[in-house]
Amino acid sequence: MSLNLPFDLPEPQRIALESAYATPPRAYHNFEHVREVLRHYVEASHGPGWTQPAEVALAVLYHDAIYEAGRKDNETRSAQLAEEHIARFMPDRHIDVPRVTQLIELTARHGVLEPNDVDEEAALFLDCDMAILGAEPTVFDAYDRGIAAEYRAVVPGWLFKINRKRFLKSLLGRERIYLTPFFHQRLDASARNNLRRAVTSKR
Repeated sequence: MSLNLPFDLPEPQRIALESAYATPPRAYHNFEHVREVLRHYVEASHGPGWTQPAEVALAVLYHDAIYEAGRKDNETRSAQLAEEHIARFMPDRHIDVPRVTQLIELTARHGVLEPNDVDEEAALFLDCDMAILGAEPTVFDAYDRGIAAEYRAVVPGWLFKINRKRFLKSLLGRERIYLTPFFHQRLDASARNNLRRAVTSKR
């Protein structure tokens, strides 16, 4: 299946990347999540557009490459893997590597950033990653269950439910869930409906 990238991804790099996303097994933060974010990346390319399409696409590819539920350094480690892979597999592509790593590390701040905290392209990238909040209810519910499954082995169920509800309520209480007009106009209403249902279900 095509990834709709603005460059040809070397096959060894693709294999290494998919292997990273398969370790450990994940209910949500897997390569299917990457494909979904890439779908929004393509939609945004036909809307606001990208000034650094290759760098943003690489950030999408690698933003959850290293993921262990509950760890605080997933984003940093994912950024490091992106840097290593770009050097190994794409040495002559003239990629702005610091930009790729910056975008990946920004994903650690989902839910706390305001529109003016980042540049427009970074905001658009972050909104692509958060577009799941405004998905069809069945898709959102599968995402919510997936997150719970990933934390089941590391956090007691009752504690996860408290923390998850707190996070979702914090998103719902924000003036802007999405940082860009492009995603705000398209997904804000559906995201708020999903979040309200999710918060109500976690009693």
